[in-house]
Formats: sequence, C-alpha cells, structure tokens
Amino acid sequence: LVATCMFGLERFLGDEIDALGCKRIETIDGRIIFEGTEKDIAKANINLRCAERILISVGSFEARTFTELFDGVKALPWEDFIGKDDAFPVNGWSINSQLFSIPDCQSIVKKAIVERLKTKYSLNRFAETGSEYKIRFSIHKNLVTMMIDTSGDGLHKRGYRRNSNDAPLKETLAAAMCDLARIYPDTILFDPFCGSGTLLIESAMMAANIAPGLRRYFAAERFGFIPQKVWQEERTRAQDLIRHNIEFQAQGYDIDKACVELTLENARKAGVANYIKASVADIADFTPPAKRCLTITNPPYGERLLDVKSAEKLYQTMGERFLE
Repeated sequence: LVATCMFGLERFLGDEIDALGCKRIETIDGRIIFEGTEKDIAKANINLRCAERILISVGSFEARTFTELFDGVKALPWEDFIGKDDAFPVNGWSINSQLFSIPDCQSIVKKAIVERLKTKYSLNRFAETGSEYKIRFSIHKNLVTMMIDTSGDGLHKRGYRRNSNDAPLKETLAAAMCDLARIYPDTILFDPFCGSGTLLIESAMMAANIAPGLRRYFAAERFGFIPQKVWQEERTRAQDLIRHNIEFQAQGYDIDKACVELTLENARKAGVANYIKASVADIADFTPPAKRCLTITNPPYGERLLDVKSAEKLYQTMGERFLE
C-alpha cells in the first residue's frame, strides 16, 4: 500500500502507520510505502489524519519508451482488482523522466490495461458501468509505479468543512500541527485567528480520539474484493475507541463574525461542538489566560489575506499580546 501526504509530513504519517500496526517498507518524499491487507485499507482510510490518499501499489517497472510502458503495464495482474464491468479512468504524473507527456502516458496505460483484460475476460469491449477503480501512475526518473486509488476524494476532506473562509488551512496540515503541539484529553487550547475552525476541530477530534474518516465515504467501499463487513467492523472499532467526557476545551477568536459562525457550524458537523467555543475579537485585545494553556494558530502572512505591510503590523501586535 502507498500513503501519500504533503511534503514535510512524512514523519507524522509514518508514526500514524506504525500506530495502526502496519509495517513500513520505504519513505519517499510525499509518500510512505507499507504492507497491508484488505482490512488495513479500511483502517488506513478511516484513521490516518495526515495522509492525503491510500493507494494499492499494483507494480513498478522501468520505462523509457512507450513500448516499455505498454508492456510493463500489460504484464501487471489488473484482473485481480478490476471486474469485466468496472470503470478504470487513468491519471498520473511524470518528473525527470524520458516519458514526459502525461496525455500520451494516460492513453498508453489505458490501452495496455484494456488489452490485458481483453485476454483475461475474453471480451473486445468494456462498458465500464460498474464500480470505479481510479488508476494512478507515477513516473519518477523513469521508474513507473502503477496504483489504484482507494480513497476517492482526498483524505483531507473529512466531511465537516463544506464551507470555509478565504484562506483555509488544509485539515491534514492542521492535524500535523496539532500532533506536533501534543494535544491531550485535558488540553486547553486557544486560536486567536480561528478562520473556519480547522485547528480547533482537528485538535478536538485528536483529544477525543475521533477517527478523521468516520463520517465520510471511500472509493474502495465499492471494490468487489473488499467485503462490506471489513468497513463495518472498522467503523465500529473506531467508534468504540472515541473518548467521552474528556476535559479538553478549545476557544477560537476571529475579527470576522462570519468566520466565527463558520467555526461553530463546522464544529457541529464534526461532532465536537461541546468542546469548542468561538467569539469575535481582535488580536489587539487578546490576553493570554492566567492558567496553563496552549496556543496554536495560522495567522495571515501577507499572501492570500492582507498585504505584507499589514501582516508585519499584525505580527508586531501578536508579539506584544503573547508576551504579556
């Protein structure tokens, strides 16, 4: 299996994979390769906080020509995954390789899979009306890796944030920030720039041990070779591991009333509204609480929100308020 992530989050994702009881094989920029069963596909999709996608690695080979690409793809056991009625769209990327035309590579890969399945199913045409198996290829320094996407929508889409502010923080990055900050069931957390509430919500989910994928659907739930029982059992297991009646508290502030309302709405959708409060406030009025607490935030930094001079002034105010 292959778990992809944002560059820089490999350490956090690796620790999560270890915690699931899976064996890591290799760590590459933006991805971790690990061993897993059908059950682990469900477990990884539902539980990993820092992963972007979980993919099945069908095989790897070197290719410098379209002929080598075609032959390499055709030699792989696609019939072990794709049924005769299933759909299999193709997408991918290429970096530092002789095969650099993505449209041409997509066409060759598709044709090779079709030719393989024609032989196995004794068919000349595929309707592709069944379950969808998204084929993803990567070509890096002429090494081709063929994969099947089990996640569907990226795993940062937890299902609670259908709406966001103008500069949303990706949920997977927010989860890594919370992991680095060491969130516990009794943490008291503040975010003076809460935006749509992502940091507050990810922290609350982590404190309560709520699996990030518990409230969403995954592409592999329609894969014929993974029994529905596997998904049901893993969701039940994740549900049973939720911590209830914890002392975690999170308080968010934002100068924009719409952001505050959005934070509270998203917290309700995520099932953590009882742990999160939010109100309208300017950073200039922020006073660190007397009792021990933790502050995690993603303030404007002069790119998508504010200009550079405004951001510099804002950071000066932050320094003054945080040091009080």
